[in-house]
Amino acid sequence: MTTALGPALSVRQVLALDRVLAGEPEVVAGAGHLDRSVRWVHVAEAADVGVMLSGGEMVLTTGVLLAGDPDAQAEYIRSLHRAEAAAVVLGLGRAFPAPPDVMRRAAERCGLPMVVLHRPFPFAELTEEVQSRLVRHKFAAVSLSEAVRTALTALITTGAPLQHLLDEIAVHAACPVVVTNLAHRVLATAGERSAVDDVLRDWDRIARQAGGNQGDGWIRAELGGRGERWGRIVLCGHRGDAATGRLLADRAAEALVLHRMLGGPAHSWEEESAQGLLTDLVSGVVPARQLLPRARAAGLPVNRRTFVPLVVRGGDPARLDRVLRLLGLSGLVAELSDGATAVLLSLPRDQDAEALAEHFALRLRHETGVPATVAAAGPRTAWDDVPSGLREALHVAEAAADTPDDEDRPALVRLRDVHLRGLVRLLRDDPHVQSFAERELDGLLCGPRADPRLLPVLRTYLATGRNKSRTAQLHHVSRPALYRRLEVIQERLGIDLDDFEQAASVHIALLAHDAQRR
Repeated sequence: MTTALGPALSVRQVLALDRVLAGEPEVVAGAGHLDRSVRWVHVAEAADVGVMLSGGEMVLTTGVLLAGDPDAQAEYIRSLHRAEAAAVVLGLGRAFPAPPDVMRRAAERCGLPMVVLHRPFPFAELTEEVQSRLVRHKFAAVSLSEAVRTALTALITTGAPLQHLLDEIAVHAACPVVVTNLAHRVLATAGERSAVDDVLRDWDRIARQAGGNQGDGWIRAELGGRGERWGRIVLCGHRGDAATGRLLADRAAEALVLHRMLGGPAHSWEEESAQGLLTDLVSGVVPARQLLPRARAAGLPVNRRTFVPLVVRGGDPARLDRVLRLLGLSGLVAELSDGATAVLLSLPRDQDAEALAEHFALRLRHETGVPATVAAAGPRTAWDDVPSGLREALHVAEAAADTPDDEDRPALVRLRDVHLRGLVRLLRDDPHVQSFAERELDGLLCGPRADPRLLPVLRTYLATGRNKSRTAQLHHVSRPALYRRLEVIQERLGIDLDDFEQAASVHIALLAHDAQRR
């Protein structure tokens, strides 16, 4: 796997080359700027060499045209500084047997590294050494660029998700990678988990600092197309040289723009970010405390807040998010598994969490025009309790889904509202409960006399509180026909449905059977 290239060559590294050490180099000015990158080496004796430079050059000279003219010596240094030269190397000899004070003082004032060579040194050897290294590095950079482009294009053409692209970019960059929207909200990350967490822990400050400063390895590239920007990718703490980092960021940006264009608007990166965070919270695989930086970087207020986990079965994430915005509430919305959509509200602690959750549910029902039911867990004031709250809301949503459709469901359902149905759903995987359900319903489920029409009748009869008229109406049969079916059910199960305890036992078994099938 190709990894990020290190810096091409710095002034300090050039001075450490064996060929240069043979000339006994001495840094006489600008010692604090030796980490400047050297883009090229230029041998020049002209007094006005500055006009021929484009920045980043290490200039080698004997100063033969400057000897005896202090003003020319000072202007020479100033012209190199204006041209943003990397350093100047002066070979001592007949023109300057010792480091000239005028040039040294001018270089120190400008912050330009000035090096003198105490032994005769063939400049051609240095230029050959440095420039061959620079050429090799530039070729390696081009190869890296093509390798990254090829790898990312292959992932895109196979339909890989955004996270796979970012993981590939992070491997090449050898640093954390963060994708944000224009408001600095984190949409996705990649890289070593501990390093990513360090970046996200103080993301608000870091994001704005990196937004205007691309030094210290913080390199960004804008994301957008057709004249419109919609995000950026940031390489956080890239350890290679800046040019390679910019190249990597540009290749990554090209790939991400293409991925978004081909992926379409069905699942935006914002939705994927929320989905990943809420899924990790529900699963409990990652401790909630470790997910806190991700939540904060994703734009969720987390300090001194009350969290209300909600779940809507079959809810449209875009519609739920729109209701959040209409009500001015902060939260994350994401579709989880099995058609459940989770909403994590984040409310100021001085607000009535129960009332706002109820208001959200009523507004959702008004917006959709259908009797959507929102399952809610109890409010949590500690972030560590959010995962259990989300699991509770999922449990309530599943239990509420088992309720017959003809019941008048409230807009907001809590754990206390699902009663026995909720308890049975919690215990559905217990072998004793499974055995109990099979034993109680054996006469209707197994054997040659099993009749698929009888179980729905029994389910409706028990769910309506053993109301025969209502059951006959819902199944579109006459009362005598219903009586005959109930007699068959009682015969096959060996029970008396008029006996409360026996009816309750069969009802619990039926609830367990339905929960297991779901």
